[in-house]
Amino acid sequence: MGTVASIAGPVPEAALDEIRAAWGQLEERFSLYRDDSEASRLARHELPLTRASAEMRDAYALAQTWRADTEGAFSPQRPDGVIDLAGIVKSLAIAAAGQIIDAHGVSHWCVNFGGDLLARTDETARPWVAGIVDPDDRSRLFTQFRLSAAHPALATSGIAERGDHVWRIGTWDADEDPFVQVSVAGPDIVTADVLATAILSGGRPTLELATRRWPIEVIAVSRSGQVYATAAFRAAA
Repeated sequence: MGTVASIAGPVPEAALDEIRAAWGQLEERFSLYRDDSEASRLARHELPLTRASAEMRDAYALAQTWRADTEGAFSPQRPDGVIDLAGIVKSLAIAAAGQIIDAHGVSHWCVNFGGDLLARTDETARPWVAGIVDPDDRSRLFTQFRLSAAHPALATSGIAERGDHVWRIGTWDADEDPFVQVSVAGPDIVTADVLATAILSGGRPTLELATRRWPIEVIAVSRSGQVYATAAFRAAA
C-alpha cells in the first residue's frame, strides 16, 4: 500500500504471516497503483460499483458514512469523480492487524503503518508513547502522546511529506491559514485516521465538529505556525 509498516511486541510468526496475507489481499483489491486491481477497474469504469465485491461495497459504504458524519470533510471520491478508498483502507489494514494479534493472545503490541499507530498496552508493561514530528522539520520531534485504553490509536495527516494531497472544502482555503498537520488520538484507528484527514481538509469548523462529537484528542498546526491542542496534548507539551 505504498508505505512502511512495523510491528513491535512479542508477536508470533504465525500472526505476522496472517497479517501479511491480509494486507496483501487489501493491496490486490484496493490499490489504484495496480492496473489489475478491483479499484482500478472501478476507476476506469470497467466495473460498476453495484457489481463490485462485498468488501469493496462495504468499504465504500463506511467511507460514505464518514463523509456524512464529517459534513463532507472526508470523502471517498476525488475531485475528478474517481472512487479512492485509500483514506479508509489504510486504517482498516491496521485494524485487521490488531485483530489478528489479539486473536493470538498477545497483550502488549504496537502496529505502526506509515506513521499511524494502533497499540495494546499490558498494565504490567511500559506504556507505548508515540512521537509526532515537527511539520517544518521532519528530523525533529514536535510532541508526543501516551497511548492508552481510551486512546489506543494515533493518526497524523499532513502536507510535509506528500504535498497538499488532501482536498480542502468550504471556505477554509489558503487565505485563512489552513492546517498543515493534524494528529488525532482516538478510540480506534479508523476514527483517528478519518478525523485527522477530515480536520486537515475542513479546517477549524471540522475540528470543532469532531471534538464535540467524538472522544478524541487533537493537535493541529496551521501554516502560520499556530497550534490548536486539546487537553491531553496540552498536558504532554
